[in-house]
Amino acid sequence: MDKKAACALLIIDMINNFDFKHGETLAAEAKTVSQNIYTLKKKLQKQNVPVVYINDHYKLWQADFQKISETCTNERSKPIIDQLYPDDTDYFLIKPMHSAFYGTALNVLLDHLQVKHLILTGIAGNICVLFSANDAYMRGYQLSVPADCVASNDKHDNEYALRMMKNVLQADTTASSQLKI
Repeated sequence: MDKKAACALLIIDMINNFDFKHGETLAAEAKTVSQNIYTLKKKLQKQNVPVVYINDHYKLWQADFQKISETCTNERSKPIIDQLYPDDTDYFLIKPMHSAFYGTALNVLLDHLQVKHLILTGIAGNICVLFSANDAYMRGYQLSVPADCVASNDKHDNEYALRMMKNVLQADTTASSQLKI
């Protein structure tokens, strides 16, 4: 993979156990967008766009996607994890809080890859994706947040978060199939 890229795909919190209040609802929404994220990932990989998974640590505190996947796999999560399981060429970082930037090496990695444009996907659109988009915007990244690649446990909250990212953070929220990279 080319070490220099103008763009990177972030996949946020899709390796998830959905074992929390509203987890069943969020799992259903995540399953809906997982196919779009997978299709976008494969398309971008053909263009040598780096893929970066940013994930909660599930109290393991190890950036080991195999251990985190094993810990998170259950009846709700298995179809999503199986579909979006990281490839050997993907980057994988853990995060301690909501934003992909907070307490992580993401900014250093993106600088190393010379990334200027971020495509954010994942869950929850109204929390972790929104907070990550806000932090990316404050760092001067161009943003795309394909509306069909982001899910929240409440559709209205998800639509509101997408509207905020578009109107306030100047993110392109067109569907993943319409993204121009």
